Amino acid sequence: MANLTQYTYRPLAELQREVDRLFNTFFAPTGTTTSAVWAPAVDIGETDDAYVFAFDLPGLSKKDVEILYEDGYLIVSGERRPVPKQELRFHRMERPWGRFYRSIRLDRPVEVDDIRARFENGVLMVHVPKTEESKPQRIKIS
Repeated sequence: MANLTQYTYRPLAELQREVDRLFNTFFAPTGTTTSAVWAPAVDIGETDDAYVFAFDLPGLSKKDVEILYEDGYLIVSGERRPVPKQELRFHRMERPWGRFYRSIRLDRPVEVDDIRARFENGVLMVHVPKTEESKPQRIKIS
């Protein structure tokens, strides 16, 4: 009797593997860094009185960062310098270095003179108070 091997053709499984491979290749870190401008990650929150921003800037200090408010935009910029090559011999570099820039449009008026910022443990917290007219107003039902 002949030795029979069952072969099941699974085109969808093959397609899934190929799509996974393409996405993993496309979204995987490259292992190389560039000195191109990069944008730090930011969490954006809001209370009744203010907008609150938390920028991830590990390895930086407040002297490396500049904050501006101009024409309705909150702008955070600065520079992360690369580690001098003589100090370390890298096998992989994934953290961005060089100039960074992040601009966020605020669509309501804010109290520019009362904007506050603090930098702690690599996180820049920016508190942007709303003006009275931009705060939510409770309406009584008659």
